[in-house]
Amino acid sequence: MSRGLDHIVHAVRDLNAAAALYRRLGFTVGARNLHPPAWGTQNHIVQFSGGFVELLAMADASRIEPHAPRHFSFGAFNRDFLARGEGLSMLVLEGGDTAAEAETFRTAGIGDFEPFHFERAAARPDGTSVKVAFSLAFARDPAAPDIGFFTCRQHHPENFWNPAFQQHPNTAATIAGVVLVADNPSDHHIFLSAFAGERDLLATPTGVMVTTTRGEIQVMAPATFASHFGVAPPDTARGARLAALRFAVRDVRATANLLRNADPGIGQHMGRMIAGPAAAMGATLVFEPVQ
Repeated sequence: MSRGLDHIVHAVRDLNAAAALYRRLGFTVGARNLHPPAWGTQNHIVQFSGGFVELLAMADASRIEPHAPRHFSFGAFNRDFLARGEGLSMLVLEGGDTAAEAETFRTAGIGDFEPFHFERAAARPDGTSVKVAFSLAFARDPAAPDIGFFTCRQHHPENFWNPAFQQHPNTAATIAGVVLVADNPSDHHIFLSAFAGERDLLATPTGVMVTTTRGEIQVMAPATFASHFGVAPPDTARGARLAALRFAVRDVRATANLLRNADPGIGQHMGRMIAGPAAAMGATLVFEPVQ
């Protein structure tokens, strides 16, 4: 089964500052939500049609469950990630039959974790409280210990997706793709093929690319990333890192004007507007024309 992008986690130490940053960059940011106590995390959602960015920070870390055999701890992973720094911590693909996906990952040798299910309250634009629920199947790339991978199935999508949250002043229409940085991009070919359910990966002059049913996953070497986006790549001493989010925007000129007014440090490189790690809390945010 082919799996498209579902969402990307941007882990930060100050959730209020992250929400303010994304609003300043022209995104509509949803209400604050709390995860289960075993995770100890909280978030804001930046929603698009069919995908979203999850701005995530720690809340009460006192009850976080530790990693255990066949158990991936979402809270422990992000707590430890934030102890090393802010940035893009998790790559999430759309899920279907969660139990079947967990078995597929086990058979492929990319993870042997029990599926996880949780529910939480969410707020509609009018403030009405509704229930949302998710089932997750985790995977693991040993050559990328600082990236969390899982699929996400929504059980009440009608309560989660809302067109009112998908209209952004910066004209962003969708998440066009994500970019990983690795010393040897081809080392991640087998993992990404199994994780995304895509047999055919494309080797390009910039590295490796998976074209999913919703968005692209690219893997670049550090020097290639720096040349391509004009900003420093994350440190890959521990392995591959999730480095950049690419947003497709409808009106490049309007987006550029808004971003320049938001932060003079945001620059233009190869026809794209780039908010680098210093401006975007450890992440690289790329704004490019809708294709």
